[in-house]
Amino acid sequence: MKDDIKKYIEEKIRPFLVADGGNIEFVDFDENTGIVKVTLQGACAHCAGALMTLQYGVEEALKEKFPGVKKVTLA
Repeated sequence: MKDDIKKYIEEKIRPFLVADGGNIEFVDFDENTGIVKVTLQGACAHCAGALMTLQYGVEEALKEKFPGVKKVTLA
């Protein structure tokens, strides 16, 4: 599932962040805990709304697509 999550982030989530001057990079997925780790880069790295983007954008999208995902955190 790790490869599928990485591909989804690269193809479906990253374009939205890039369009806003930011970027996201998949770091890891722990199947035991359901935690996905990512890094935010560019404008997203220092944006005041970065945590909201992570929680309400990235995390919700991944939870909906991959039931094994429980949480998304910054690496």
